[in-house]
Amino acid sequence: MTQVLHVHPETPQRRLIRRAVETLQQGGLIAYPTDTTWALGCAIGEKGALERLIRIRQLDKNHQFTLLCPDLSELAVYAKVDNPDFRLLKAHTPGPYTWILAATNEVPRRLMHPKKRTIGIRVPDHPICQALLREHGAPIMTSTLQLPGEEFPLTDPVDVEDYLQRQIELILDGGHCGTTETTVISLVGGEGPEVLREGLGETGTVF
Repeated sequence: MTQVLHVHPETPQRRLIRRAVETLQQGGLIAYPTDTTWALGCAIGEKGALERLIRIRQLDKNHQFTLLCPDLSELAVYAKVDNPDFRLLKAHTPGPYTWILAATNEVPRRLMHPKKRTIGIRVPDHPICQALLREHGAPIMTSTLQLPGEEFPLTDPVDVEDYLQRQIELILDGGHCGTTETTVISLVGGEGPEVLREGLGETGTVF
């Protein structure tokens, strides 16, 4: 049975956030709202939860996974970044961007892009996400809650519950989300930023 916790979108109750974090730490898969769309998340080292996420979304083997981080303080642990790129990230986080960077050996191989050995890094501007990350004390593996064959991500928490009942352990119901995903920018290759997907984040200030 999937547990649904109704959490305040601006001042999330810590006791509910703790329950969500306990679920993550016990190998569970959760759904939660972000500053862009609804997302699915699990702890980095939980292979079983990641495999279920892949099945739910029907992701292929070349999917680029992303780590949700509270800030850039631990960036060097998971990604390789030079000073100019770090300044670019700092100027645009938190916000609706996913940054593709070369992964370090601290990133499990199953989360890296199998050929490019890259990882996505995202710092969300959302109280529920930030509360989750602070309580968890580590990044969360995250993926947009977009179901197979659907043009847009789910937006209504009622639909999230209907579709994911018995497939995940917990839903943090913080209200509706949008359908526009993050802007994805690659900083791999040393040739400056490359926009891989235009989304909610503006690109004019990146170049």
